[in-house]
Amino acid sequence: MLINNTDLDTPSVPFPREQTYPPEYTEAIAQIKEQHQQELERLSQELRIGLQAEATGKAEAQVQEQIQSLQQLFKEQKEQNIQLQQRLDEMESLRQLETENQQLRQRIQELEHAVEQRPSQEWGNTMTQQATKALNKQVKQALEKTIDLRSLAQEPPKENAQECLRLMGMALKNLASAMNNTQALEAAAIILGSEPTPAAIAYRAEQLEMLPQAVSDIRRVLSQPGCTWQEFWAVAQEYEVIKQDYWGELTTQETDLITALQNTSSQPDTIGIGSIVAHADPYRTLYVERGEVIQDLGDEVIVAWDCWKEQSKKTDRYFRDELRFWQPQ
Repeated sequence: MLINNTDLDTPSVPFPREQTYPPEYTEAIAQIKEQHQQELERLSQELRIGLQAEATGKAEAQVQEQIQSLQQLFKEQKEQNIQLQQRLDEMESLRQLETENQQLRQRIQELEHAVEQRPSQEWGNTMTQQATKALNKQVKQALEKTIDLRSLAQEPPKENAQECLRLMGMALKNLASAMNNTQALEAAAIILGSEPTPAAIAYRAEQLEMLPQAVSDIRRVLSQPGCTWQEFWAVAQEYEVIKQDYWGELTTQETDLITALQNTSSQPDTIGIGSIVAHADPYRTLYVERGEVIQDLGDEVIVAWDCWKEQSKKTDRYFRDELRFWQPQ
């Protein structure tokens, strides 16, 4: 069928209308569009957050890397400072050691000079050939190098040969302990008059340390007007263990006075049966205990101790020079 154009322009021909939906569909479509829009906004927000987090993570990683680098540099610098301080301490120790060695060498030279200046008759038999042999060149060189001889830093005794020998023995004892030097140990034993063992030398050294005080105390009591044997014995019994040592330090007049006091005293000369005694060694517990001699065996005696009355062992045997007459405390 043919249609004229004029027919198409006729107002009676209606234009196509937009598709319409029922109200319930329209509302559902609107909700779907809104949800779709919200989802787009959410995805856009997450994308922005993700990009920001990625940028922040990279920045934090760079900062962390820089911090680690700085920490490593600080650690290396600290180690270098510690090493530098250690080297400075070592240099200071070496400087102090050199100063001490110079002082010790000077004191040793003064001591040797004092020994050489003493007349040979004043030395007597104090320096034997064995001691001279032990004090050889090797010991002398080691003595000059050691830093443990500070006792020789004092003024060397120029008027007392016995004290000079004692200091030499003490120095050799310290040398033997510090450097494990056998020759020094033997020389110290000969000079100090003990067995060549560290324990014996140490014990003998402790005894000789009492010598200056013993001589001083004994001379003080002897110088008192009207000194009696009891007054002398009250002082001398404390040093009975080193009697031979302090006796050699006293003058002839002093030893004669002691002998005279003993002869005029009622105190018996020797320990025998019935004597009330105590041990002569002040380092023994029996030094302050009371005992009675109950049997004489010749060179030895049997002593019954008061403090042992309640024990199974009540007596023991001793040489006479190991005992002293007991004095009330």
